[in-house]
Amino acid sequence: MKLILLGAPGAGKGTVAKMLTAIDGSVQISTGDILRGAVQAGTELGREAETYMKRGDLVPDSLIMGIMENRLQEPDCAKGFLLDGFPRTIPQAEALGELLERLNITLDMAVNIDVPREVILDRLCTRRTCENPECQAIYNVKSSPPQQEGICDKCGSAVIQRDDETEEAILHRLETYNEKTAPLIGFYEKKGLVKTVSGTSSDAVVGELKAALGL
Repeated sequence: MKLILLGAPGAGKGTVAKMLTAIDGSVQISTGDILRGAVQAGTELGREAETYMKRGDLVPDSLIMGIMENRLQEPDCAKGFLLDGFPRTIPQAEALGELLERLNITLDMAVNIDVPREVILDRLCTRRTCENPECQAIYNVKSSPPQQEGICDKCGSAVIQRDDETEEAILHRLETYNEKTAPLIGFYEKKGLVKTVSGTSSDAVVGELKAALGL
């Protein structure tokens, strides 16, 4: 499968992506992952991206597209890929369309995971993350807390609330999403690619997508 996953922060894109990759061997690709991978690999594009990342600046679209072009041509993408959190803007979507055409890749659909705002706020405000960068296990103080409060079950590191998951930060992220990323739904609707799935359960979302894809 070749999908773009759209949805507000906290909609469950990452969880859905992990569940879908287990079905047919597709790979989950996020811009954060490919940027970190390019930096770690020491590629020319990675070194250039690192200079922006160290300053805390956004990496320019042209650089991201160069790294994305390399990533989509790696062997593990042959079975399919799920773009998680990319593209974020209309210009990125247009550039991605040109890139996929050049690589002779056809998207199956752009999935819009539609979750009520109050559910997202509750989900993110109660989310906790393992601070170990090698682990990053995710918990929820209501639905799936660690066995020992504040301690990661998997590696024993501290479990923390991320700075971008306070209520104030989440509201700002949702505003940014509505302003810059939500218009992508209309962009892909015009291309006949959007499949909107409403649901607060990742299992239900994945079930609906499997049916739509004939899996």
